[in-house]
Amino acid sequence: MRLKKHIPSFLTCLNLMCGCVAVVFAFNNNLASAAYLVFVAAFFDLLDGVAARMLHAYSDFGKQMDSLADMVSFGLVPGVVMYKLFQLPFNQLIADGGTLAVILGFYPFLITVFSALRLAKFNIDVRQSDSFIGLATPANTLVVVSWPLIIQSGQEAFTSFVLNPYVMLALITLQCYLLVAEIPMFSFKMKNFKWQGNETRYLFLLVSVILLATFFYAAIPLIIFFYVLLSIVLNKLKTQ
Repeated sequence: MRLKKHIPSFLTCLNLMCGCVAVVFAFNNNLASAAYLVFVAAFFDLLDGVAARMLHAYSDFGKQMDSLADMVSFGLVPGVVMYKLFQLPFNQLIADGGTLAVILGFYPFLITVFSALRLAKFNIDVRQSDSFIGLATPANTLVVVSWPLIIQSGQEAFTSFVLNPYVMLALITLQCYLLVAEIPMFSFKMKNFKWQGNETRYLFLLVSVILLATFFYAAIPLIIFFYVLLSIVLNKLKTQ
């Protein structure tokens, strides 16, 4: 029985290990491998929550451990990946030197800072037990790590869009805002698998499958955009 209580924390540790290795790959310019490790980390992050609910193994230790692991896998990793990507369109500007260029070069790490703010806020916000306020760090990270996969896959239309310097600046700013925005967003915690009460989740999953089949890696940012948009629309309907 005591062993079962440690299973969620063990899965959280696997999430953390994936994040640590992903950081190494990212700094070594192997961004695709870092991206795949983030997907594995996200799987363990999902699994530890499921295990905690099934085994009734909730604890303050587990909650803090989960946040610390998420800070690496979904806070530090996206900052490093975006930092490396950011050097592509801004490489010449950064190489030329200057205070502004140096500051601009580290702009992607704002994602890490705002991820920390997001996780700290989540831990003390009692409103987020069944839903989210702001974009969850795993979802935000999936958007970031999708960019190197899109580039690697040779989807030229999407690649030219992603590597536009002004687009990258706008994306980083938007993602930082969404992490801490007071925007209610639905979660995927389902009490049952019935259609009634889960209409939104099933609609989202259906659209996600269609987008993945159509755009492959490029579908990931589109899916997260649809998730945010759908959450905003649902919130507006509830408040009317």
